[in-house]
Amino acid sequence: MTVTIDLKGKKAIVFGIANDKSIAWHIAKRLNDAGCRIAAAYQERVEPLFLPLMKEMDDPIYEKCDVVSDELLDSFFKKVKDEFGEVDFLIHSIAFAKKEHLQGDYMNVDRRGYQVAHEVSSYSLAELSRRAVPMMKNGGSIIAMTYLGSEKVTPGYNIMGVAKAALESSVRYIASDLGPKKIRVNAISAGPIATLAASGIKDFADMLLNYVAKAPLKRNITADEVADCALFLCSDLSKAITGQVVYVDAGYSIMGV
Repeated sequence: MTVTIDLKGKKAIVFGIANDKSIAWHIAKRLNDAGCRIAAAYQERVEPLFLPLMKEMDDPIYEKCDVVSDELLDSFFKKVKDEFGEVDFLIHSIAFAKKEHLQGDYMNVDRRGYQVAHEVSSYSLAELSRRAVPMMKNGGSIIAMTYLGSEKVTPGYNIMGVAKAALESSVRYIASDLGPKKIRVNAISAGPIATLAASGIKDFADMLLNYVAKAPLKRNITADEVADCALFLCSDLSKAITGQVVYVDAGYSIMGV
């Protein structure tokens, strides 16, 4: 695909790259190919898969980070500020819930499991935005990843659906907060994609087949198609769009059955 959106001179912070299947990786690569320089945060557990990917990018910066650690967040954002000075985009593509809470009855999620899912999957958007915004001197775009399970009951999604609902509400409130600074905040609601995170969802293969059967386009989507939407939301072509959830799901979300 020929990149027609020029982001030369722009800089982006990306959270959520785990391997070459990650949506965050496809977004980072698409932004990189459009001329944007990338600052990527990664967890230590994925380092063997993450580091080789950085060789495919043009002069990235990267550092271990975890959104539940203030110390690691301080270190990462200091590095970004020292190296970049200013940034234009923030990509939030992170979520976590204990595997046992992605099956069975939602009401059986314990208090700590609920807290962890919301801290990592929802609250972190506000945390990262608060740290990135002082570097976004000339407006910019913040993008979070979500899923239809935030608004429709999806078997096997459970606590993550509730956390994503909170994330989408956060998108709207942060969009209102940052509008005067000309910073846009949106979410992309992607159809199911076989990522590392998806591997923890019970009967995920059945979910893929269900999308093919019911989506108007009669197919699943790709991570590159999500990346295309992210590229659009980072560009000036979307300069009047904020506080929205944009669906990249082959139309599945419009169906009533």
